[in-house]
Amino acid sequence: MKQLFLLVGLTLLFSCKKEVKEEVQKDTKANVEEPVKKQTGENFGIVIHGGAGTILKKNMTPEKEAEYKAKLEEAVRVGHAILKEGGTSLEAIEKTINILEDSPLFNAGKGAVFTHHETNEMDASVMDGATLNAGAVAGVTTVKNPINLARQVMTNSPHVLLSGKGAEQFAKERGIEIVDPSYFYTEARMNTLKRVKEREAQKTAGKKTAFYDATIKDSKFGTVGCVALDKNGNLAAGTSTGGMTNKKWNRIGDSPIIGAGTYANNKTCAVSSTGWGEYFIRAMVAHDISALMDYKGMSLKEAASLVIQKKVKDLGGDGGIVAIDHEGNIAMEFNTAGMYRAAMNAKGDVTVGIYKEE
Repeated sequence: MKQLFLLVGLTLLFSCKKEVKEEVQKDTKANVEEPVKKQTGENFGIVIHGGAGTILKKNMTPEKEAEYKAKLEEAVRVGHAILKEGGTSLEAIEKTINILEDSPLFNAGKGAVFTHHETNEMDASVMDGATLNAGAVAGVTTVKNPINLARQVMTNSPHVLLSGKGAEQFAKERGIEIVDPSYFYTEARMNTLKRVKEREAQKTAGKKTAFYDATIKDSKFGTVGCVALDKNGNLAAGTSTGGMTNKKWNRIGDSPIIGAGTYANNKTCAVSSTGWGEYFIRAMVAHDISALMDYKGMSLKEAASLVIQKKVKDLGGDGGIVAIDHEGNIAMEFNTAGMYRAAMNAKGDVTVGIYKEE
């Protein structure tokens, strides 16, 4: 009888061990499969902006509209191709922003606006969502592509933000392309500066004519930016700008300020801002969107809408953002009449927009 009980007990014991072993194997298999699934690279995407403001269809010629849309699509396709081939999100945003910086259509690089003293002072920043490392430059006047210098600050210096002559000296040491300041001259930007100064003088004289012109009204706007998610699940963000037309005293906006103009965190999202920089700094727009996702569990869409449509508006500022989260969801949120923007997902679907209704 004892032998029978012993036999039954041993049978039950081995049966339990087998079930436990199977469960452990099942759990282990599940744990192994998850990262393998992530490494397949099925999900990636890229979003860009070229500035926000009073961009109305009635003020845009068909030819100019087509020119803007073509350049936006060209830029977003460059970054998408890099991501599709397995390139990093950092590589994608840098090369994409280069296309926008080299175009006179946008207020960055070649198309940078003029300061009060008829010079060009450019800012840029970049952030890596995997490491939270970041780099930025402010007030550079001879760097052809400021976003390239910002990345060098991030990867090859112990600092986050360099400015002015020191930043330009670092650019030379790192082999970044330097150009004569005359490279940045465009007649369109100079004409805008002249109109801003004229309206400023009229306002000072007591005439109520300032800011009737949409171009003048938006003298505070103008930035290009890019956010991307690569096949390895890493996020990155970058922003580049010529700042505000007629700016004085070496004014610096939000674009080179990590957390205001640019932010990326693999836990949440990557964000690039464009708009009235003083308000975006005060609201810490880019980081705030990430924080709402992280601490309050909001979706990217909910967080972006709350910050742009309420927080910035309540302060009195306007502008917009482009963002992408760690799952590939995108946001192109703005509270102005328009924002130059484009996006591409892993399927290769392209979205290009200018006006609010698009």
